[in-house]
Amino acid sequence: MAAVSAKRTLTVRREVFPIQGTFRISRGAKTEAHVVVAEVEDGGVVGRGECVPYARYGESIDGVVEQIESVAAAIGAGMEQEELLSALPPGAARNAVDCALWDLACKLTGQPIWEVADLDGPLEPVVTAYTLSLDTVENMAAAAKASSRRPLLKLKLTGDGDLERVRAVRENAPDARLIVDANEGWTVEHLKRFGDAFAGLKVELIEQPLPAGQDDALFGVECPVPLGADESCHDRGTLDELRGKYQVVNIKLDKTGGLTEALRLKSDAEDAGFRIMVGCMLASSLAMAPGVVLAQGVDLVDLDGPLWLARDRVPGLKYEGETVFPPEAALWG
Repeated sequence: MAAVSAKRTLTVRREVFPIQGTFRISRGAKTEAHVVVAEVEDGGVVGRGECVPYARYGESIDGVVEQIESVAAAIGAGMEQEELLSALPPGAARNAVDCALWDLACKLTGQPIWEVADLDGPLEPVVTAYTLSLDTVENMAAAAKASSRRPLLKLKLTGDGDLERVRAVRENAPDARLIVDANEGWTVEHLKRFGDAFAGLKVELIEQPLPAGQDDALFGVECPVPLGADESCHDRGTLDELRGKYQVVNIKLDKTGGLTEALRLKSDAEDAGFRIMVGCMLASSLAMAPGVVLAQGVDLVDLDGPLWLARDRVPGLKYEGETVFPPEAALWG
């Protein structure tokens, strides 16, 4: 890591990005993406990180801003990523600060993120899923038809009527790979009812079918489609609880509390035999950029957040269809 300046400062701000249309999941809908940006400045060099406070995890914009501000003095005194793991809990606030410190280290050393993070080689482009927002059968069919050339579609589901939704999407996007996300909106009965039919429709993953606090009910349930843990998977401390219930873990920086913990969770999950998915919250390219680092070599990538925004950062990540290219230094890393 680069030497720490005695003049290092941490600042935080709130930003809002309008969404194209409305983004719906089983828990509700939104028309704006509210994010918090942390900046760490050292000798005129600035590192940035972006997070999304998530009410599902008891977070708010105000609360996350307060958490970030609470470590300002420690950051000024030279706190780095390792100490940050103990100073803040897993979550959005730590993510923004952690990613800002990674970005700052790259800019101070002049090294790309793959070298600073001690990865095996330069970052490669990744193929992202494209999300179809929860809607009526007819509207999801139309959305699938408009996106039928994309290789991987992720469908937001809710429970009753989901089989009709998936059938309609499959009819209108016959060649696309499909994954579905219930966002905790199902019961075991839904899972048993839909499992065989979804397998027949070539669905490759069912993400978080049951509420996180109730997913012990998955023990002993045989489903022909692999199950993925999202709301049930946060950091390494939650990994052991997923054994025997899930085959895939969805790692998100806002859950792990930054890239530092996310890279360690990824390694431990792979060692434990889980397949890896890298996901995102609805946010700008600044939040996705460290996700591209995490997504190197994984099975499934869902970093389409900026594609839902009416405007993104400039510069932002480069998207060509389904392909996401590594971030340029002007953005992050």
